[in-house]
Amino acid sequence: MNINELFQMQKALDTYIEKEHGLEEEDLFQEKTLALLVEIGELANETRCFKFWSKKSPSEKDVILEEFVDGVHFILSLGIALGIKNFKLRDASYRDASLTEQFLNVYHSINDFTSKRSVTEYDQLVHQYFYLGESLGFSHEEVVQAYKQKNEVNYRRQEQGY
Repeated sequence: MNINELFQMQKALDTYIEKEHGLEEEDLFQEKTLALLVEIGELANETRCFKFWSKKSPSEKDVILEEFVDGVHFILSLGIALGIKNFKLRDASYRDASLTEQFLNVYHSINDFTSKRSVTEYDQLVHQYFYLGESLGFSHEEVVQAYKQKNEVNYRRQEQGY
C-alpha cells in the first residue's frame, strides 16, 4: 500500500478544512485525537464484536470499511501534525488477537502516542490500526479505494457547510 499518497491527500484535505474554518494557526491535536477515539468507537459498534449480550449480526462489510476509513483519516492527520511526511507500512507481525482485544490494543496505542507524541508511538499506532483492518478482512487495496472515496465525500461535505 502506498500510504504516502494517502498522507498527501490528507494534508490537502486538512489544509482545505483549516482554511475554510480559519484554523490555520490552531493546534488541533487534541480535537483530532478525540475524533479518532470516537471513530474507533463507532467502528467497534458496527462490528458488534464486544456485544456478548446481543444476537444481532455485525453491519455489512462496506459500512464497517467506511467506519475504518474514517479512522484512517484522523490517524493520517495526527501523523501530519507530528511532522510525518514519509511512512513505511510494514507487514503485520502481531500475534492473533480477538477483535475486541485488537480494538483495545488500538486504544492503548492511541494513549501511548498522545502522551509521548513520538514517531515510535505513532508507528505502533498505525500498525495496530492496520492490523485491526486486516483482522476485519480488509485488503490494503480496499482501504485505499475506500479512503479515496471518503476523501471526496469529505470535500463535498465541506463545500455544503457540513
